[in-house]
Amino acid sequence: MRASTVAAAALGPLLWVSSAAASQSPKRGLVYTPNENWPADDAIWSNKTSGLTWYYNFGWNASSAYAAIPQSQFEFVPMMWGAGSPNGTDTYFLGNITATIKKAERNITHVLSFSQPDQPFTNGGSEMKPLVAARAWVGNAVPLREMGIKVGLPMVGDPYSWLDQFRKNCTMLLTKAKGGKETECEFDFVPLTSYGNFSVLSSRIGMFAAALPDIPIWVTEFGYNNQELNVTQTFFNESIAYLDKTKIVERYAWFGAFRSVVSNVGPNQAMLDPYGELTDIGAWYLGENGTGTVALPTDGTGSNNSCTADNPCGGAKNAGESLMGESSLMTWRWAGLCLLHLVVMASL
Repeated sequence: MRASTVAAAALGPLLWVSSAAASQSPKRGLVYTPNENWPADDAIWSNKTSGLTWYYNFGWNASSAYAAIPQSQFEFVPMMWGAGSPNGTDTYFLGNITATIKKAERNITHVLSFSQPDQPFTNGGSEMKPLVAARAWVGNAVPLREMGIKVGLPMVGDPYSWLDQFRKNCTMLLTKAKGGKETECEFDFVPLTSYGNFSVLSSRIGMFAAALPDIPIWVTEFGYNNQELNVTQTFFNESIAYLDKTKIVERYAWFGAFRSVVSNVGPNQAMLDPYGELTDIGAWYLGENGTGTVALPTDGTGSNNSCTADNPCGGAKNAGESLMGESSLMTWRWAGLCLLHLVVMASL
């Protein structure tokens, strides 16, 4: 990294949000992580009173659970997770987005591009060489920007290294496509992720703000994973206050909107307990007062093997559904993203 990070104080003072005085913010969104065992949970995040304004699901198509909800109520942001072909020449993303718009199904105004292209598949990244990513960008993102859609820069670990090479390749390819007139590949916002304490979050935002000044930042995933409850809750309140106050941060999404027993970032970061009830963090994120619900009960109820009619998980709506135990914490996020890539490649 070639630039010093910008201190959190330089981006604006903290505005503490008391856990007893929950609030909502138009910046707040959802990282949609479906779990087929408990489909009724999906309605929690799209409720009109939830305060969440947008969501993404790592794919180009709106999630079926929210397909009938208009963009004005709950905005879907498509993602071009990776290249549709090994050499990056496929335009599947452009075709799908334009088809969606032409059918008047959904007014797409923002799209996310490559998810961690600088990381291997085994780490959850889309593993793309800068030149391949540049070809895919010129073929998909550039035409979308020309249509007036705002496009996010590839989501990478730092604003240098891989991204420098990508931007140089992208400019070269676009210049060639424009008949030799030098043309830079432009973008409208900068997505980033952060897992670590508050210093990690504020430093990452500061680093990207310094490298790409005056460009809005989206924190598309964040949290302080695998921590004790009091540490997680303190981080949540501090980070939410900071993100709401910092003007350069345009949107953000806490990870995770799922039950604690399927969390791969620790049970205390989950917004739902094993029975689909909001934890304190889940309630606060939706602008409600705390519930006092423990993410992973210590009385044995969190390790049941199944839900029954007499003891349904989260109420009668979930009766008969299975409940995974604490020892079976899933790493479905990374596996799902790799599977998504393979499905896209196989469909071409």
